[in-house]
Amino acid sequence: MSPRKLRVGFIGLGEMGRRMAINVAKAEFPLQVYDVRSQMIEKLVENGAVAGKNPADVGRNNDCIFLSLPGAEEVESVVFGENGIVNGLSSGGIVVDLSTINYLATLRIHENLHAKGITFIDAPVSGAEAGAEDGTLTIMVGGDAKELEKVRNILSVIGKNIVYMGRSGNGQLTKLINQLLFNTSIAAMAEILPMAVKLGLDSEAVSKVVTTGTGRSYALEHFLPKILENEFEFGYTLNKAYKDIISASEICSQLKIPMPVVSAAMQTYQLAVIQGFGDKNKGSMIKVWEKLQNVEVRKRGRNKAT
Repeated sequence: MSPRKLRVGFIGLGEMGRRMAINVAKAEFPLQVYDVRSQMIEKLVENGAVAGKNPADVGRNNDCIFLSLPGAEEVESVVFGENGIVNGLSSGGIVVDLSTINYLATLRIHENLHAKGITFIDAPVSGAEAGAEDGTLTIMVGGDAKELEKVRNILSVIGKNIVYMGRSGNGQLTKLINQLLFNTSIAAMAEILPMAVKLGLDSEAVSKVVTTGTGRSYALEHFLPKILENEFEFGYTLNKAYKDIISASEICSQLKIPMPVVSAAMQTYQLAVIQGFGDKNKGSMIKVWEKLQNVEVRKRGRNKAT
């Protein structure tokens, strides 16, 4: 079957999913969509998609189903729950999970779908909302290589870099590695910059150095300008990032892999969540160390953020 003739379902139309689904629709793939929020479905219908009644309905009418959901619990509910995909999708169908979920849950979902003759491909993405809108995401794929080729044309309108990582679960493992490097970098930034201000350095001047010098990283370049302007409402929330660290801790606990730097970063995430910043982005961790050091890294008076 030619990939371009596949009937495509897309479930989960949040900030990332909506943008990815729109790109699939623009590429003129036959597309049916579903989300628990009817207004999100309407936005995709305006872009040429057909509305689905529920996940089972989307499964029944399509050859491959793409998911973009908040976590493992939502994925398992959409796939196996009442009116779940498995109640509609035929043997030989394909489920592609673009969500970022727990590695162990991914293996469980793969095994349960495999028993029903359904292929499961884990394909988490990286590149944030801008990459989702531009179709330039990096997609890390785990699963059967031959099945990947059936949906590669669809993935190619979602992401620019499609990297095959091997067996089922390896896509999520790769995403986890990427997130751990990113998340620990932000935790380090939150801890170190208040120290710099405490010792008398100007935060804006420090920002110019660390976003262009050898200490620079994507975390600094992306978050530091926003932090200085008190902007904490965009992007991936701190609660979601904390789940990534918990996932890593579970794996390392089972396999006895020491990760002292990640363990230390977890303390900062926990402090930030306890202090009520869980629904803000990861840059909000700076507030934890500002309070502890009794300094202000951020500019004041630019907006109402505290």
